[in-house]
Amino acid sequence: MAKPQAMIEQVRSSVAVELERRHAPTIVTDRKAAKAAKHKAKHHKYTKAAFFRYCYYDPAFKFFCEQVLDVDYLPLPEATRASSEVGVQNSSDYVCTPFKHILGDFAEALDLGADILIQFGGPCRLGYYGELQESILRDMGYEFIMLNFAHGIEKGYIGWAKEVLKTVNPNIDVPHGVVKLKAVAKMIAHLDSLRDFYLANAGFEVNKGDFDAAWNDCMDAMRACLDERDINEAYRAAMARMRAIPLDKPADPIRIGIVGEMFTAIDERSNLDLDKKLLAQGVEVHRMLNFTNRYLRYNEPNLRVGAKDYLTYDMGPTSTLTIAAARKYASDGFDGIIHAKSAGCTPEIDCMPVLQKVSEDFSVPILYLTYDSQTSDTGLDTRLEAFYDMLSMKKEKRK
Repeated sequence: MAKPQAMIEQVRSSVAVELERRHAPTIVTDRKAAKAAKHKAKHHKYTKAAFFRYCYYDPAFKFFCEQVLDVDYLPLPEATRASSEVGVQNSSDYVCTPFKHILGDFAEALDLGADILIQFGGPCRLGYYGELQESILRDMGYEFIMLNFAHGIEKGYIGWAKEVLKTVNPNIDVPHGVVKLKAVAKMIAHLDSLRDFYLANAGFEVNKGDFDAAWNDCMDAMRACLDERDINEAYRAAMARMRAIPLDKPADPIRIGIVGEMFTAIDERSNLDLDKKLLAQGVEVHRMLNFTNRYLRYNEPNLRVGAKDYLTYDMGPTSTLTIAAARKYASDGFDGIIHAKSAGCTPEIDCMPVLQKVSEDFSVPILYLTYDSQTSDTGLDTRLEAFYDMLSMKKEKRK
């Protein structure tokens, strides 16, 4: 006869087995991932698309390719001198430096296996460069699809959408793409907001490298986003982390505003890390010129009204924003302004006499920087150091 304890254990075991049969364990699936996989199976086209290198917008480019166009994204590695040289060697001497950089990036992307090149560049003549770059690359022996944002845009958003459908992905889900395109705009706005905070404070961090670490982690988090909720969460986390970084910031730091051409004034490679050089000097940096202010919220007539003492007509792609931002920096008591442009940039050359007038009216120094493919770090460092010393001495005299 079995012992009572053994009988109890046997009953418990039987009950457990029976309960397990009645209530099979459920698997909690990731609904978002499952939905994304289902959508990808139906609409995704397994072809590689590449943008050119452009400052800190790489996560937005990735999101646009993967979530809007439903194609694979081909990220480019860190730029090298060799990639830039390809663009220089295959370009006319008379085109601007951004044209040469972009052409070199496209050639490198094609060498890495890109099937589609995406050219969105330029509210100026760079907007016409897509056709020329496509012609040059084909003459170099490359075969590819060029998605040029300038094509079809005159037909409005529907015309542009049709161009995308015809050019890139016939299976694209247009309603889904529209929703994701809105998320791209949100990501761009958040990236610009984070960069504004970074520029205003990174020069005063107590522990060197804290801001760069937070920025790099933020970029990785943005690259992993699948929808607008992910983007907002990544933004909140990154901004909270940056706000928590200890600062040793004086009550009245030297403030410098950056204005200039759309590519050179923003892109770190094109302006030889102008942001980092200024931050290393312990400067509060501001730059109104970014994607958000130039494309998402741009209102040229309103900007011109704000700078009516200096502007009567629209002078070109970034000219109104250059003058309006310079006037704002000057009236807000900034210590200095830096005007950055590529060599041969006609609209920004036209801005220079107006900027000189702003400088005279508000007694604010302006440093004019012109970049070409031969500009060196050494010369730039010397000029920035001299500019900083002048601003420091001027600030001391006012105290």
